[in-house]
Amino acid sequence: MPAHQLAPDIPSDVLAAEQAHLAESRAALKAMRAHAQSLSSDAAGDWVSQQILQSLLDQRVAALADHPDTPLFFGRLDRATAQEDEPDALPGTIHVGRRHVHDGNSRPLVIDWRAPVSRAFYQASPADPMGIVLRRRFGYHGGALTAFEDEPLGEGVELGPSRILTQEIERPRTGPMRDIVATIQPDQDEIVRSTLAQTVCVQGAPGTGKTAVGLHRAAYLLFTHRERLARSGVMIVGPNRAFLSYISSVLPALGEVKVDQTTVAGLLGEHAASEDPAVAAVKGDARMAAVLGRALWLHIVKPEEGLVYTKGAYRHRVADHEVREIVASLRGTTRYNPGRAALAQRLAHMVLVRMEQRGESPDDRVQDAVARSKPVKQLVDAVWPKLTPEQVLHRLLSDSEFLARAAKSDLSPEEQELLLWRKPYRSWKSAKWSAADAALLDELRDLMERTPSLGHLVVDEAQDLSEMQLRALGRRCRNGSATVLGDLAQGTTPWSTRSWTSVLEHLGQREGEVTELTLGFRVPREVLDYAARLLPSIAPGLAAPQSLRPGAGSLTVREGGSVAQAAEEALAKEGSIGVIVPDAMVAAVSESLAGLPYAVLDPDSTEEHRLLIVPATLAKGLEYDHVVVVEPADIVAAEPRGLARLYVVLTRAVTSLTVLHDKPLPPQLAS
Repeated sequence: MPAHQLAPDIPSDVLAAEQAHLAESRAALKAMRAHAQSLSSDAAGDWVSQQILQSLLDQRVAALADHPDTPLFFGRLDRATAQEDEPDALPGTIHVGRRHVHDGNSRPLVIDWRAPVSRAFYQASPADPMGIVLRRRFGYHGGALTAFEDEPLGEGVELGPSRILTQEIERPRTGPMRDIVATIQPDQDEIVRSTLAQTVCVQGAPGTGKTAVGLHRAAYLLFTHRERLARSGVMIVGPNRAFLSYISSVLPALGEVKVDQTTVAGLLGEHAASEDPAVAAVKGDARMAAVLGRALWLHIVKPEEGLVYTKGAYRHRVADHEVREIVASLRGTTRYNPGRAALAQRLAHMVLVRMEQRGESPDDRVQDAVARSKPVKQLVDAVWPKLTPEQVLHRLLSDSEFLARAAKSDLSPEEQELLLWRKPYRSWKSAKWSAADAALLDELRDLMERTPSLGHLVVDEAQDLSEMQLRALGRRCRNGSATVLGDLAQGTTPWSTRSWTSVLEHLGQREGEVTELTLGFRVPREVLDYAARLLPSIAPGLAAPQSLRPGAGSLTVREGGSVAQAAEEALAKEGSIGVIVPDAMVAAVSESLAGLPYAVLDPDSTEEHRLLIVPATLAKGLEYDHVVVVEPADIVAAEPRGLARLYVVLTRAVTSLTVLHDKPLPPQLAS
C-alpha cells in the first residue's frame, strides 16, 4: 500500500498548528523587513559609499517582500536526530520554504529551499532517507494552507504518487510563470544544485521544466555564492521580451532581485534591418570569426617611414625598420586598441633611449608626453588607424576585393557574393544593420577591447542561436559558467543546431555536461504523444518524451471548427488561454474574436490577459492551460522549418489542446 497520508480528513488541529507556524513566520518576515528598512547608510562615510550601501539595503528590503498569495513554506522535514540544545543547531523539525525566516532570537522558522539541509526534501526516499523520518507536503490556496500529506521515509515502505504534488503541477495558472520550488523532482534538483564551476546543458522535452530548472539554478548559485556573484553578475538571456515578461516574477518570488534579464538583441544591439535568411546563415557561421579577424588586422599598414621627434635643438630618430619590428611584434598578439596604445608607448620608449644616449635622464612623464606628441600620433594613425567595429564591417560588406582578402578560403565565392550589399551604404554611419550583423559587430568589438565576463549566464532556447551569437554569449561567461537550455526538436531557425556538443564548443564551454530531461510534468500525455508524431521528421535522434499525466480527453482535433466557439469553450474553464495562429492570420483571427476579452501577443508584450492571440513565431517557451491551434498546415508552410514550429505550438498546452483546420493536416498528424 502506498504510504502517503493525505490530510483533509485527518485531525484539523495538526493543520491548525501548521497554520499558526505560518502566521508566526509571516510576522517574523515582516519584522525582518522592518529592521532592514530601519537601517541607514549614513554611517558609511563618504557619499559614494553611502550610495553603494543604500543600494544594498534597498535590495535587501526588496528580497524580504512577502507574497501573500503564496505561503512562506511548502514542506516540512522531521529529522531522525537533532541536538537542539547545541548552539546554532537546527531544530528537529524543519519547514522548507522560498527563503530563510528567523524570529527575534535568531531561531529559524523557515529554512531556504537552497540550503544543504533542504536537499533531503527533494532527494530523500525510503531507500535513502538522508536522516529524515517524515516528509510533509502542504497543499495551499492563495496564501493559506489547506491540506497536508505525510510521507514516512524511515520505515522502508514504498511511496505512491503524491496527490498534493500532482495537484500543484496541474494547477491552472494565469499570468506569468511561477516558481516550482514545491515540485522540483530529484533529477531536476541534481541540475539545480550543480556546482558553479560546472557548465550544464539541458536538453529538455516540452513540459519537463527546463526553463524553470535554469532559473532555479540561478537562484541556487546566488544563494550559495552570494559574494562572488554579486561582484561578477548573473544574466538570463531569453528569445524575446514576451518570454522575459513571462518568467520575470520567478526569481523575485525567490528573493533574488539583482539578476539581469535580456534578449540576444538586447545584449548585442537592437538592429532590425531585414535580411535574406541565406545571408543571415552565412553571417551566423563560425567561419566568420576568422574573416572578421583578418578584416580588422588588414587595416594595419606596413610602415615605410621612421619617426623623427624634435626636442629643442635635437632630433631623435627611430628608423623605419625599427618601427616595422615594433608593429610586427604587436600585430595579432594583443587586441587591436591596446595594441595601438602599446605602439605609441613603444615608439616613445625608443625616443627615450635616444635621449639617454645623448646623456639626458628622461622619466615616465616624458615618455607619456612623447607618446601623446603629434609626430607619434601621426605615425600611429597612419600605420595602426583608429577604427570602430562599424567601419570594419561596412568595408567588409561593401568592398568585394577587401572581402576576398579577408575571407581567403574560409568562404566560397558564392558565399562572398551573398554577403556583399547589393546597394552599399554611403558610410558606416548611415548603414542599417541586421540582427546577424549584431553578432559580427560584437565579435569585432571584442577583437578591439576585451568583453567583460559574468559569473554565470543562463541561456534559454539556445538551439536557435547561430554560432556567432553563441560566441558572443560565450564571451560573457569566459571566466564563469553557464546553464544552457533548449530542445533540439524545437529548433526553428535555418541555423538551428543539431548538436549540444557544438553549442558548448562555440560557447567556449567545451567541458560542459549535457543532460537530458525526458519526463514531462506539464503537458498531458495525450497531447505530447500527438505532437511527438512529428519527431521522426524533425529530430530523429531524440527519444520520444514521456508525460506523467495521462490527460485523457485533453486533445480535440476539429476540421472546419470555429475559432470563436473554441475560445468561448476555453473561457468557460479555469486558466489561461492561448490561441496560436500562423503569423499571417493574426488580423483575421482577431476579427473573428471581436466581442471577446482578448489581446494580441507581440514581442514586447508585458500585459497580462487571460485570452491571448499568439503568433506562432512567438509561442516558444510559453505555456497556457488551454491552447487552440489554428490551421497547422499554414504554420508549417510559413517557414523552412515549419514542422519544428508546429511541434512547438502543439506542446504549449497544460490542460487541453484544440486543433482547428480547414486545410489537410500534415501527413505526420493524419490519423
